[in-house]
Amino acid sequence: MSAQSSPTQSIPSPERKPISLPHLRKMHAQGEKIAVLTAYDATFAALADACGIDALLVGDSLGMVLQGHHSTLPVTLADMVYHMQCVARGNKTAWLIGDLPYGSYHTGPDQAYRSSCALMQAGAHMVKLEGGGWTTALVEYLVTRGIPVCGHLGLTPQSVHALGGYRLQAKEDSAANKLKREATDLESAGASLCVLEMVPAVLAAELTNTLKTMATIGIGAGQQCSGQVLVLHDMLGITPMKLPRFVRNFMQDSTSVQDAIKRYVSAVKEGSFPDNAVHAY
Repeated sequence: MSAQSSPTQSIPSPERKPISLPHLRKMHAQGEKIAVLTAYDATFAALADACGIDALLVGDSLGMVLQGHHSTLPVTLADMVYHMQCVARGNKTAWLIGDLPYGSYHTGPDQAYRSSCALMQAGAHMVKLEGGGWTTALVEYLVTRGIPVCGHLGLTPQSVHALGGYRLQAKEDSAANKLKREATDLESAGASLCVLEMVPAVLAAELTNTLKTMATIGIGAGQQCSGQVLVLHDMLGITPMKLPRFVRNFMQDSTSVQDAIKRYVSAVKEGSFPDNAVHAY
C-alpha cells in the first residue's frame, strides 16, 4: 500500500494562518519562543509545519546531512534553490528561511541581491547569511529592497577553516565585545532574526535582552534566546556524525517522527530546551 493511500500515514493540514514577519515580530515582542527546524524536502516540511514549527530553515547543512560532505562549503546556490522549491511545495504556513551558501554573497551587494532573488523566487520568505562586520552593508542593501534577512553570528560554518573547527566562539572578552558590536550593527541594518551558534549562554542572554527588534535564535547558545533551531536529522538522532552536546534526541521516547517534532516545539515554547546545565555552554 502506498503512503498516499494509507490514512495512518497522512499528514494533517496545519490549523493556523500562515506565519508572517509581523507575526514573528509580535511573538518576539511578547516573549513567545520561536521554534525553528531545518527542512530539505516536501514531506518533512509538511510534517513539521503540521506539528506547529514556526519557521523552517532550508539550511546549507544539507551538504553534510544529505550530500555527505564534511562541511557546508561544497553546497551551491543551485542546490539551495532546488531544496527550497521542494520545501515550499510541502509547506503551507511556516515561515521559510533560505541559507545563502558559501560564495553566493561574498563579492558584494549585487551578488547578494541576485542570489537572494533566486531563493525568494524558489519560495523563501527570508534569506540568511553568515558573519558580521562586512555583512552589515549587505543586510541593509537587501532589506531596503524588500528582502527580509536573518543574520548568523558565533560559529559560522562557512568559515570553519578560519575558525579552526567547530568550537565555542566569543569566549574571551574581546571576542564577546566584537560579537556584540556585530549584532547591534546587524539590527541597525534591518535584520529581523539572528542565529547565535555556539556562544556562551551568558553572552547570548545579554544580547537577547539588549537587542530590541532583532530576535535571537540559539543553537548551542543557551536557554534565554528568543527561539531555538536544530538540524532535523540531529534532533531525530539519525545522523552518523558525532552530535554536539547541545543537541537533544527527541526521537528517544517518542512514538513517531511527528511526536518527536511536537515534543521539540513544546520544549522550545516552554523553555525546557535547551537545558542550560547540559545542552549549552
